[in-house]
Amino acid sequence: MIPRILITGATGFVGRHLVAQLASQGRPLRLALRRPGTGPVSHPNAASAGSDIDLAVVGDIGAATDWTAALDGIDAVVHLAARVHVMRETVSDPLGAFRAVTTEGSAALAAAAARAGVRRFVHISTAKVLGDTSGAAPLSDDSPAAPGDPYALAKHEAEQRLAAIAAATGLAVVTLRPPLVYGPGAGGNWASLVRLVGRGVPLPLGAVHNRRSLIALGNLTDAIRLALDHPGLSASPYLVCDGTALSTADLVRAIAAAQGRPARLIPVPPKLLQWSLTALGRSAWVPRLFGNLELDDGRFVATTRWCRPLDPIAGIRAAVT
Repeated sequence: MIPRILITGATGFVGRHLVAQLASQGRPLRLALRRPGTGPVSHPNAASAGSDIDLAVVGDIGAATDWTAALDGIDAVVHLAARVHVMRETVSDPLGAFRAVTTEGSAALAAAAARAGVRRFVHISTAKVLGDTSGAAPLSDDSPAAPGDPYALAKHEAEQRLAAIAAATGLAVVTLRPPLVYGPGAGGNWASLVRLVGRGVPLPLGAVHNRRSLIALGNLTDAIRLALDHPGLSASPYLVCDGTALSTADLVRAIAAAQGRPARLIPVPPKLLQWSLTALGRSAWVPRLFGNLELDDGRFVATTRWCRPLDPIAGIRAAVT
């Protein structure tokens, strides 16, 4: 009998594509939904692949969520649901809001999974747990935690809570730490950059030679597949990325090439740009456009012998065409 997998956050950007991939492999899935009518009953690939998908409505995710019915007959969990990074915060206590869903909600689900006899719990965290910059050398799994905002802090606290539950119960917890995920339908800063390049807007980023790691959506879902299956993975969190870091200018060139248009890059000195952005009240853009955030995911690659399905050029092409 093929084990059934519970997926939280199944209707989100990563979740929709993960459901498609696992369904195409013939894996029985259960999707945890906040309310009725928010997710697919089946996926187009499911019928031909012999997979089946059912739904479990669990309400809002937090410390008091009742997971009993959702976990019945489940062998593994992929936990994608979290309070996402918010660019314009509206709540009075952002850290409390992140902790309620991301930290307490994750811990409650893992504890319930252990009680229900679930075999494996795959938790999707973030590379931001290690900070927002890498300096001259890449960050690795051995780098100390340095969460710089409420989102990253709540994720780090969730990692610690899950590790304690794993140690106390024997639940096999595997935590993945991806950087920014790009792919078809991605929003946020990625979508903004793609739109600017597509409009042919000249961008003063031609002299930017930083190094930033990203991960293609197809690479992340493939890493999750390995995290579900590979017996050699431990409870210590794993970075996962595309393996090749790109500069901001390289990224613009790759997006433009995928769109079949020239990259309109102007070589303006980065120091001048950084000063200008700060003066305009856009200092938050400086580390994202000019800083390094290079990751070394060698431990995950070596442990699983991971062959990424997509290189960055193929991943960017898939994301914008």
